[in-house]
Amino acid sequence: MELLERLRRCTGFQWDDGNAEKYWIRHRVSRSEAEEIFLNQPVVIADDDAHSAMEDRFCALGQTNRRRLLFLVFTIRRRQIRVISVRDMTRREREVYRTHE
Repeated sequence: MELLERLRRCTGFQWDDGNAEKYWIRHRVSRSEAEEIFLNQPVVIADDDAHSAMEDRFCALGQTNRRRLLFLVFTIRRRQIRVISVRDMTRREREVYRTHE
């Protein structure tokens, strides 16, 4: 099944409480803010082949409702998006993202 179809079938998000706390402390990104990138356009998603040995992982570039640009790594488990990592985009990632606006 193609990735976009898998994402359309997702019904929510799954978070590891320890990781969510870590993202807040290190990067000041809340769970709800991270989830917003899937609701705003554009969102740019690519395979994360380097880290997909045990399960398919993906990288996403997107923006929050307040236009904060975030880089997010996730997987899909059952029908939920499981966030693995989230942070602000680097300068290079912002350049890539802007080519899709």
